[in-house]
Amino acid sequence: MIKPEVLSPAGDMECLESALRFGADAVFLAGKQFGMRTASKNFSDDDLKKACALAHQNNARVHLTCNTLPRGDETESLPDFLAMAQDAGVDAFIIADIGVMELAKKYAPRVALHVSTQAGVTNYLTANALHSMGADRVVLARELSLDEIAAIRAKTPKELEIETFVHGAMCVSFSGRCLISSYMTGRDANRGDCAQPCRWKYHLFEENREGQFFPVEEDDQGTFLYNSRDLCMIEHIPELVKAGVSSLKIEGRAKSSYYVAVTTNAYRHAVDEYFKNPDNFVLPSWIKEETEKISHREYNTGFYFGGEPGQVTDNGGYIRRYDVVAFCEGFDGDTAFITQRNKFLVGDVLDVLPPSGVPFDVKCLGLENEAGESVESAPHAMEKLKMTAEREIPAGSVLRKKRIVNY
Repeated sequence: MIKPEVLSPAGDMECLESALRFGADAVFLAGKQFGMRTASKNFSDDDLKKACALAHQNNARVHLTCNTLPRGDETESLPDFLAMAQDAGVDAFIIADIGVMELAKKYAPRVALHVSTQAGVTNYLTANALHSMGADRVVLARELSLDEIAAIRAKTPKELEIETFVHGAMCVSFSGRCLISSYMTGRDANRGDCAQPCRWKYHLFEENREGQFFPVEEDDQGTFLYNSRDLCMIEHIPELVKAGVSSLKIEGRAKSSYYVAVTTNAYRHAVDEYFKNPDNFVLPSWIKEETEKISHREYNTGFYFGGEPGQVTDNGGYIRRYDVVAFCEGFDGDTAFITQRNKFLVGDVLDVLPPSGVPFDVKCLGLENEAGESVESAPHAMEKLKMTAEREIPAGSVLRKKRIVNY
């Protein structure tokens, strides 16, 4: 068995640092062009150099998304962009277009080539053909089952790596290729500008009854036709490894550094725990619980076990059970130096996620503001505070508070 890579999203430098702090083997990110998430901050040329240097200092790799489907006039700037990325230290390109792949071989020959999930690789014939064209890795179509992945692994060269998505948002399109946004808003999802109309609420309208609309289902809230559940494979690391997956990819380049921290940490520990004792592996319960501490839609296992994962038909929102209330900058004696993010009170029991990754609870025994005054609550976002705690809180820790919400 080969230990799979934990591959984390990084929409900006803060997310990159979070991924590295919590154990990512590699990160995937975008420059200012040709990435599939224009809503993310992404990385300027200078920031890309800094990102690569920081990742390499932490023995991690950087995969640059170059996976839009560029139009003819956009391709003129590709050679300079690819050469710049190679000079910045990028380890791999994620590419969906074979023309872009040919340019990458010419202008950035030292960078590995990963074929994006948007290429729709569903069989060993295509995987082998892409390998013969220079691909070092294929990111398989999201519609495949574990049995189909294992069959591809069995009929492809061992040097060809296989990457699959294991966590995050899913779309109703085929491997990310979608035209709904283009039809509804003029924003091209295949060039990074998806407006996510798949999450909107829809009703039927009968042409002879002007102004009268009808729910598609018998529900006064309407219905959500394309609203996919989120993928979560945290409980199925053994099956993924046995199928021959080389890299476990976490979706979320448009999401927060907190999301990156929690998901990276969960999959890092799940993989490490499995390889400690693969014959008698039981996932520690706290690892599964961590995936419930981020905002998410209802979870499912995608297409991995066959069948269709289904949609969330009664709402378009997220399940949020925890709020991030602060980040710890340092600790001395019995005092944590924190930056507040959401309101909490003296006496609250907070859930701490430290850089070691194993969470613990701590009670807030006291708060002091920058003027040295004792306060009973922390209501001001980004305020610097001193918090008296009953145990040490390591620098870099995330402090969370459970919501009182019934789902």
